Amino acid sequence: MNTLTEFSREERALYNPAFTALVISRAVQGHELQYSRSCPIAVAVLSAVMALQPAVRRALPKTLASGLNRWLEENKGVKVTMSQNATALAAVVRPGLLLALQSESLRVDEEGQLTLVPGRLTKTINGDTDEIQAIQKAAHMLGRWLPSTGSLSTVMTLLGVRP
Repeated sequence: MNTLTEFSREERALYNPAFTALVISRAVQGHELQYSRSCPIAVAVLSAVMALQPAVRRALPKTLASGLNRWLEENKGVKVTMSQNATALAAVVRPGLLLALQSESLRVDEEGQLTLVPGRLTKTINGDTDEIQAIQKAAHMLGRWLPSTGSLSTVMTLLGVRP
């Protein structure tokens, strides 16, 4: 993955803080929907990083019942993609997290858990392009799915990334 200064014009437009704030917020929204509690920051960031990668997004399971181990076994390229791109994309996602907190779209508590501020995000996922909608839907799904697999440290290890 390129450094921020090496991104193409299209990548810089896609990875802008406002959009990454939206993607993180969708992950938090999905988590809250599934678990009725706040979302760990690491889940929101990991969900956004995964959702922003087309190769990962296309390989995502259709249902939440799919296990991560089996999914990774069937999609071996995901681990390679994650290990190559996660660090650079995490650097792109962090300013979005900061923007979401500064704009009070999200709140963080003393335990590092994120909550969506009521009325700040629509329930309906929309966007100008199919790709923008697909990224949001993937983040929403990942916010629901990743924690169901077990501890986040196990999930990250299986994906080949570090916190």
